[in-house]
Amino acid sequence: MTAGRIFDPADLGTCISCGFCLPSCPTYKLTGDEASSPRGRIALMRAIDDGTVDVFDAAARHQGSFCLGCRACEPVCPAGVPYGRLLEHLRDAQWKGKRRPLRIRPLLAFAKSRRLIRLIGGVRRHAPFTAPAVPRDDGDTLMLGCFERVLFPSVSRAAASTLPGVRVARDQGCCGALHAHNGDLARGERLAAGLADRPGRLVCTAGGCAAHLAAVAGRDRVLDYSEALLELGRVPGPILVDDRPARIGLQDSCHLRNGLGVRDAPRAVLGMLGEYVEVPGAGDCCGAAGTYAILRRRDSQRVLAAKLAALADLDLDFLVVVNPGCQRQLTTAVRRAGLRTKVVHLAELVASAQDDHR
Repeated sequence: MTAGRIFDPADLGTCISCGFCLPSCPTYKLTGDEASSPRGRIALMRAIDDGTVDVFDAAARHQGSFCLGCRACEPVCPAGVPYGRLLEHLRDAQWKGKRRPLRIRPLLAFAKSRRLIRLIGGVRRHAPFTAPAVPRDDGDTLMLGCFERVLFPSVSRAAASTLPGVRVARDQGCCGALHAHNGDLARGERLAAGLADRPGRLVCTAGGCAAHLAAVAGRDRVLDYSEALLELGRVPGPILVDDRPARIGLQDSCHLRNGLGVRDAPRAVLGMLGEYVEVPGAGDCCGAAGTYAILRRRDSQRVLAAKLAALADLDLDFLVVVNPGCQRQLTTAVRRAGLRTKVVHLAELVASAQDDHR
């Protein structure tokens, strides 16, 4: 980037201000305010870079945190604006050092410590590490998400059990997605590069991790769990509930769908597991958005409200997720709403179906 600038001028210059992004933006839909749209925020970034607006101006700081970072604007953008990268650079400038929000500092500190991640993950019993005798240059590696190890350790166990030949490497730490999205872009890129410096492909059960790793390591080096399952594993027959195929819906991971373009693979798997039901707005953010539900809880709940109403109408047996943040957000919301729908990760549902058909 040019000296003195926060943003790459080429990235900013890509936007043609056409407005195609407005209807896709969750915060614009909430407010109807142009300033809270991708086009409005890019105009703000241009003003910051030319010195018209200070990066720490109250309005600039508000927009830096109000955006969910879901990247729903990217697939609909005819000019190919890398909005996610622009937002990362904005937060990298605004959330440095003492300016970083207090609520997320413990999370970043945890994700920075490989020893602590391994310790707590071991206590929680994530997928067992592959025996050292397995050659390092043979096969693909299952990535163990930092917070997924702690919150949902059964996800990695399910993924490992349903992907034959995929190894679980002991010497893996955080992929850096959390850092890159929360004001520490350099560390985020270093951590991802460290994981990418190994042979084979990286298989992810967390959409945010997959998109971040692909941005650093290359798309050809990264597989979502659903893609790996269709290539390497076996999808069992349908799950029956009361002697009928289970009704199954999906909540997309924003970064997986919008950043990596993975939409069809998880739906293909679910179509073999039961009666697939497309959830209205499945591709819209659930409001979790990494640390967003922690930093802006009220706005997060506003984004979630329409999705929760749609789920109540559908009366699903299972709502499948492909990212731990979504899993935490929706598990809590569905339970509080009193819905009978069970929120599960795709790997957990596949493992359960395989057990039923043995």
